[in-house]
Amino acid sequence: MLEQLEQALAAEDPKFASSMEGSRRGGPTRLRWVVAVVGVLAGLGLVLVGINTTMWVGAAGFAVMVAAVAFALHPPRRGGGGKLAVVRDDGTTGPASSGRKQKSGSGFMDKLDDRWDRRGRDGWS
Repeated sequence: MLEQLEQALAAEDPKFASSMEGSRRGGPTRLRWVVAVVGVLAGLGLVLVGINTTMWVGAAGFAVMVAAVAFALHPPRRGGGGKLAVVRDDGTTGPASSGRKQKSGSGFMDKLDDRWDRRGRDGWS
């Protein structure tokens, strides 16, 4: 039944279905696990050496261990390029940097009021 739902989703919205494919695994890949284990072992070795020598070697070892675990748990980057687009008031899209600039003094409530006014003016329900 789940396969039928996946196939229906892929037929209905292929872009969304392809973006959800990577989240099925749920965890780090095998290479990330290997890098993390090697990094933690190297960091632990540096901590043990730092006990006998200087505190800075131990601190570097701890930093290596934290970085290795963070690398393993952080999801891998997707090949989408990561560029953001802005949808302007007239319905056109463009790069985020070319969007209109916000007033320096505009606050959160002002932005909400502007959205509410646009919603009523454009006839959104």
